[in-house]
Amino acid sequence: MSSKVLTEVIDHIFVITISRPEKRNCVDGETAALLTAAWKRFRDDEALWVAILTGAGEEAFCAGADLTAIAELGPGLDASPSKMRQFIAHGEGYLGYTRQTDIYKPILCAINGHALAGGLELACLGDIRIVEEHAEMGVACRRFNVPLVDGGTQRLPRIVGMGRAMELILTGRFIKSDEALRIGLANEIVPRGASRVRTIELAQRLCELPQGAMRSDKQAALMGWGRPLEEGLRIEAELGQYAIRSRDIIEGALSFAQKRKPNFTQDD
Repeated sequence: MSSKVLTEVIDHIFVITISRPEKRNCVDGETAALLTAAWKRFRDDEALWVAILTGAGEEAFCAGADLTAIAELGPGLDASPSKMRQFIAHGEGYLGYTRQTDIYKPILCAINGHALAGGLELACLGDIRIVEEHAEMGVACRRFNVPLVDGGTQRLPRIVGMGRAMELILTGRFIKSDEALRIGLANEIVPRGASRVRTIELAQRLCELPQGAMRSDKQAALMGWGRPLEEGLRIEAELGQYAIRSRDIIEGALSFAQKRKPNFTQDD
């Protein structure tokens, strides 16, 4: 595999590292394809329970699209109307598998440096973001007339609220880690160089928990967002049946009653 994207398996944890530090981990066509392959591997491999996305080096998590290779991303600047329509309806994303809505396993981001433009959009793929104290985040592409097309206009408002998201989207203002924490874009701030270790520690804790109900709850939260309460409650009840009817819920109840550590099969 190209060195532009590195993958590592640590027990049930899948670490994906964008490795173009000389380019501030910007994403070109090859990097996007490798990220897509990595996300699909995580989605489909039953032995992988938690993913971590990070960048190489200490300067940048990801500074977005490689604008010198913009023609390599998505359907291409000279795409026909037919190809463009197909991409809009079914395309996987410009910076990899960014339009995915079918990964219900936990995704953590170790923000080891600046997360800018498309890099901020990649950070928004995470359920939890651990941010190093020197990192800055922002819609840097605003000044270059490049739109957010990897989920930023949809995920960022869901994370920080519409008002704060619109300010960041419209102004392109960079925010430091303390402000990111205050508005909910960062879940935790750690010292420089500590995000990978801290995120792996958190991922290990998630791996110790039963996976079935966790995935059902994530799926229900994502599918119910923005829908009427009645519909959201129906989605929750429907998806909860997968966990309720699993062997692991019986084991969980027995371990509670018998005051012992549960022995889950991790049957999804």
